[in-house]
Amino acid sequence: MTYKITSRSEQDTIELAQNIESEKFPNMVICLEGDLGSGKTVFTKGFAASLGIEEAVTSPTFTIIKEYTSGEANLYHMDVYRLDGKVEDLGIEEYYHKNGIVIIEWSDMIKDYLPEERLEIKIKISEDDEDTRIILITPYGQNYEDLCEAVL
Repeated sequence: MTYKITSRSEQDTIELAQNIESEKFPNMVICLEGDLGSGKTVFTKGFAASLGIEEAVTSPTFTIIKEYTSGEANLYHMDVYRLDGKVEDLGIEEYYHKNGIVIIEWSDMIKDYLPEERLEIKIKISEDDEDTRIILITPYGQNYEDLCEAVL
């Protein structure tokens, strides 16, 4: 089942991320898809803030992976846009088993390397209003289905 959420502001997107964070679990993987400027990093900032991470969260476009270890759980924030699908040597799959939370921006570019169980979030900019986002959330696996039932 896919859930459809309308976000009318950055604050709405942050609140959605905070609600999802409230149901977090070890080895959680969140896959973010969406055009440039759609709100992938805004979502991640909201999630990180809810974890208690005080560091500035920015998109790891050039570093590929940023590790935040100051919150309730470790957050591994990835931006795979620049990889062009070539992730073999990065060890991305190892992060899925580090007992933290993995958030992957541009995850659609590495579909073959994503875990079978994950939360997929597609963010689309509304054609009618540049501040509005249509967010489609698809859970894969029982933990993610339970999470969606609890917060959406």
